[in-house]
Amino acid sequence: MTRRQVLSIPALALPVLRSARSQRFSGMASRNVTAAPRGKPSGLPFPASFVNVARQAGLRAPVIFGDAGKADYILESIGCGAAFLDYDNDGWLDILTLTGRRVSGPTPPSASIRLYKNNRDGTFTDVTAHSGLGRSVWAFGVTVGDYDNDGFDDIFITCWGSNILFHNNGDGTFTDMTEKAGLLRPGVHFGSGCTWVDYDRDGRLDLFVSHYVVFDREKIQPRGKDPACNWRGLPVYCGPMGLPQEPCRLYRNNGDGTFTDVSEKAGILGFKGYGLTVAAADFDGDSWPDIYVACDSSPSLFFRNNHDGTFTERALESGIAVNEDGKEQAGMGLGIGDFDNDGNLDIFKTHFAADTNVLYRNNGKGAFRDVTTTSGLAVETRFVGWGAALQDFDNDGLADLFFTTGMVSPELDRDLPDAPYKTPSVLFRNLGRGKFEELLDLAGPAMKELHSSRGVAFGDFDNDGDIDILIMNMNEPPSLLRNDVTGSHHWLKVMLIGVESNRSAVGAQVIAQYGASRQAQAVLGQSSFLSVSDRRLHFGLGSETEAKLEIRWPNGKVEVIEHVASDQLVTIREGSGIILRRRFTRTAG
Repeated sequence: MTRRQVLSIPALALPVLRSARSQRFSGMASRNVTAAPRGKPSGLPFPASFVNVARQAGLRAPVIFGDAGKADYILESIGCGAAFLDYDNDGWLDILTLTGRRVSGPTPPSASIRLYKNNRDGTFTDVTAHSGLGRSVWAFGVTVGDYDNDGFDDIFITCWGSNILFHNNGDGTFTDMTEKAGLLRPGVHFGSGCTWVDYDRDGRLDLFVSHYVVFDREKIQPRGKDPACNWRGLPVYCGPMGLPQEPCRLYRNNGDGTFTDVSEKAGILGFKGYGLTVAAADFDGDSWPDIYVACDSSPSLFFRNNHDGTFTERALESGIAVNEDGKEQAGMGLGIGDFDNDGNLDIFKTHFAADTNVLYRNNGKGAFRDVTTTSGLAVETRFVGWGAALQDFDNDGLADLFFTTGMVSPELDRDLPDAPYKTPSVLFRNLGRGKFEELLDLAGPAMKELHSSRGVAFGDFDNDGDIDILIMNMNEPPSLLRNDVTGSHHWLKVMLIGVESNRSAVGAQVIAQYGASRQAQAVLGQSSFLSVSDRRLHFGLGSETEAKLEIRWPNGKVEVIEHVASDQLVTIREGSGIILRRRFTRTAG
């Protein structure tokens, strides 16, 4: 099926059954809404163009995740995240891809977590064998940060089975420290979202983990065995609705390489949901990190920081638990950014097909308003949404909106041509004044490709002053979308190094003031769908040639730097101001 054929598909009619028996149905929540009518195209040019350069860049190994062509269990349908990281501190983004396994039949030996080193010429070298990261596991989520403040970013990966903490040794290798760190829990757990977060502001990264479902293959029947697990009359896997839930966990960093489970003491343990992507940031302007969990087919969770080592769950009161009708949605991925340039972090959350994804506008005090319809995003309801971001792809000073899509049951499109497994990614251009416009044919050849995609990482892998995109595709090689921006728009990148705060500066916010705009961005431990993006914050500046930077460090301190020139990367050390400036050379497309 071509992109044009897929785009001609109307919104799917999804029967969401609610009887007691059908709670064991395939069950991802959807409102069965009709897409809003599209307005007249703006006709404005879009100077960003994406080209998939994965193959020539050396990303040729498929990400194995479940059986090809079918999904008998929910375990193999969800997929995993991906990461842009600089594991060797050379100033160039490297790539981490995760992996699943086969359910029936042998798992290929190539199915493993993979690390690719950036060669600084548009290509990557697979250094998995040397790194020690090459595990063949059911991996789902990843968070990257320097938990021991030794100057090298470490990696935590959630899995079905046991999660894994990899310590970065600083020489290109990693050591599994899970058990020694006190993070090896007994039993089998379905870890999904995860993020580093310094919730107590002691300068050390703590760890938050969400769980998807309690999955026991011995107790869950495969697709076709339970007649209640069907979609439009066809058998599908069971879940998540009807499957047991497991609460999130919070681990406090003891400062000696070990962690203590403080979930109950912190007020986390009493809340459950089908948790997926996690984002930790200061959403209410009190200089303490809060934690938001996108939940699939259950109310999403918002843990507001009480400043005393505890949290209060306030998603419903804050307006980000359920939809405007009071019903749960299939929360998958999270884009965190400032779409209206008011200096506050807004939230974009992806959902299942026949439902709108949601855009929440933050008033700066942790109260959110659903602006999905008024912003123009309700025109797209055809696809299942996953990884997402609010990022400025054309450097015009306004955060655009990107998300990947892909159906969950590959066997359905053999019988239901209006439910294709492989679907295109979606890009909305920010028109300003709170309005977006979906770009159907203007963003380059990569946007025409069809995949069943999940996790996405965003960052500038070729150091040319724009935002590129790394995409996890189910049972295919990843996509690497190089952004070839044209035009004269300016930009500014900000890299933060904590001193009193955690060295990775996870939880910090930067507000860039340029012209009449005040755009907020945060250093996140996770976002998108179970993924990690470039820790260097990227601000498009449009026609402005300088910006004023307000840095809100994770420990609550604030620094202001005036008249920072555009078109460069500035490295800012806490308490010392700018310590390094670097200009990039734009590469030819």
